[in-house]
Amino acid sequence: QCYRVDQVPNGEGQYFAYIAYDLDLFEDGSIANLTASIIGNVFGFKPLKALRLEDMHIPMAYMKTFQGPATGVVVERERLDKFGRPLLGATVKPKLGLSGRNYGRVVYEVLKGGLDFTKDDENINSQPFMHWRDRFLYCMEAVNKAQAATGEVKGTYLNVTAATMEDMYERAEFAKELGSVIVMIDLVIGYTAIQSMAKWARRNDMILHLHRAGNSTYSRQKNHGMNFRVICKWMRMAGVDHIHAGTVVGKLEG
Repeated sequence: QCYRVDQVPNGEGQYFAYIAYDLDLFEDGSIANLTASIIGNVFGFKPLKALRLEDMHIPMAYMKTFQGPATGVVVERERLDKFGRPLLGATVKPKLGLSGRNYGRVVYEVLKGGLDFTKDDENINSQPFMHWRDRFLYCMEAVNKAQAATGEVKGTYLNVTAATMEDMYERAEFAKELGSVIVMIDLVIGYTAIQSMAKWARRNDMILHLHRAGNSTYSRQKNHGMNFRVICKWMRMAGVDHIHAGTVVGKLEG
């Protein structure tokens, strides 16, 4: 039901439409079902020249059907033993082309130099130049060496994104066996896969980080798609602990 329509300031022919949905229309705890209604066929209606989802208010009764994040920044601070200051991390560059050994060498040098953690980039998965298992081994070796050298707790976000859920579970289990307390996934794996990994992370007491790869497909255009804040809400409902937000000024700027 559309219960309110406001014209967009200085936007001729553009309107804010406020729409309410009956909760019985949605399956409990399913981002896939929620999005099928909210951003499904409605975006393909021919009479609409453009459509953008700016925000959502989720009723508490429906919110409680989702698991939500298992941990958060407080737990991450406890595991890194870092309090009273921002956590400082970086992504390894160049993100493609390094061997597993050289990738691990970069991780060691920057952690020893003062960073609290490093992270894989979104498209580092398991390529010919660096198999995922090699990367995990060299990265965790680098973390352990940096901890021994500095006397501080260090970490690295290992990207377990893969072609199938079985592959992702295998990689996440291996990361856990090596002593990692956090794994990361990409937004492009899909809502159901994200919820599945979030459930795995909760069961295994692991922190789950999400890279927003692909988000600009939805959010870049100001008159079509959806606002990134909506994606953030869905990801928190799904159970992601924290989300890659990008730079303040934009990609490859500043």
